Amino acid sequence: MPSLYLELLKKCLTRTLFPDANYTMDMQVIPFDPEARRLGHLWPTEAMTMVGVERLNVLEKACVEALRNRVPGDFVECGVWRGGCSILMRAVLADAGDDTRRVWLFDSFEGLPKPDLVQDEGDRLHEYSYFAVPLEIVQSNFRSFDLLDGRVYFRKGWFRDTLPNPGMPYGDDLEQISVLRLDGDMYESTMLALENLYPRISAGGYCLIDDYGALKSCRQAVRDYRRRQGITAPVRWIDWTGIYWQVPESDGR
Repeated sequence: MPSLYLELLKKCLTRTLFPDANYTMDMQVIPFDPEARRLGHLWPTEAMTMVGVERLNVLEKACVEALRNRVPGDFVECGVWRGGCSILMRAVLADAGDDTRRVWLFDSFEGLPKPDLVQDEGDRLHEYSYFAVPLEIVQSNFRSFDLLDGRVYFRKGWFRDTLPNPGMPYGDDLEQISVLRLDGDMYESTMLALENLYPRISAGGYCLIDDYGALKSCRQAVRDYRRRQGITAPVRWIDWTGIYWQVPESDGR
């Protein structure tokens, strides 16, 4: 039976319960569109996530199944924006009464970097201040749901600086992952996350990619990494852009 707590939380995170407006890519305000919000089209003005209802549903399912099947490892998100997906991850742990796993958030909290690789040439996402959500705002969003505690780890900085050494300064290390969600948009960000974190995913865990359908650079990074590592797990589509796959034994790790 679905958790009523998690169902209510998702409606709050997506603002489908009390609708807000949307932005277009040129930052014009337009009315709430329930179908666009379901599929993660358009950019919300106030919601804590832009991924939409369908991608949140699959993220919840991955986290719940990882717990049910006792897949070892923490929950990790790379590219967190206002924190909605990570809030849901922490809520799944709270709902299940799990007091051993942690939720890791990797983000610059300053928006996206300027393109540095030829694969990202022409990318202009770094010009949008909309994507730059300060760490303090994300922490406040966690706090509003009573989910900010010692099991939520923030790693602030560019992926190139934080992902090669993902442990925390006070000794805790990210050794195993059961659910990895990537929302780095760019080729470099996606590849850095895969190279540094995918080998830590336990067998039976999940890898979710947010921008596979929408952004060619992200799609190329995923395809390049899967081909290079010989990953054969079938890719499953969530909606128009999101994908995921379940990690089998010794598949690129």
